[in-house]
Amino acid sequence: MSEHTSGLVLNLECTVPAKPEETFRLLTEPDELAAWWGPHGFTIPAVEVNLVAGGRYRFTMAPPEGEPFHLSGTFLEIDPPWRVVYTFSWEEPAPDDRETVVDLSLARADSGTHVVLSQGPFLTEERLALHTAGWSDSFQKLGTVLAGRA
Repeated sequence: MSEHTSGLVLNLECTVPAKPEETFRLLTEPDELAAWWGPHGFTIPAVEVNLVAGGRYRFTMAPPEGEPFHLSGTFLEIDPPWRVVYTFSWEEPAPDDRETVVDLSLARADSGTHVVLSQGPFLTEERLALHTAGWSDSFQKLGTVLAGRA
């Protein structure tokens, strides 16, 4: 996995051991998302997805301790199995939160699928760091889920 930031935009890449079609399913289907989304220790007790351009999604995230919280957004572009773009907003935002855009692009790789993530722009370095950590953990969990299916 590699990461770099440009301004206050997160850019993260990883390669997972699955074909693009399977990887895309894990990135977009509710039951699949619940298996890997979020930082280590978090669970996703509810996922709603209307996977059409203009469709909405909503996740309930539960930390190891504390109250569940929510994120939601709108799908802007869907090109299975190569790309999905959507807005991302916390429903219980911190003062430094604002809506960002997530762009996930997939490409065939010798060992599976290369996933490229871009998200931003963020308002502060703190929010960028929070999302960098969350996506890094999530991509590790995604790779683990896919390796278990190989």
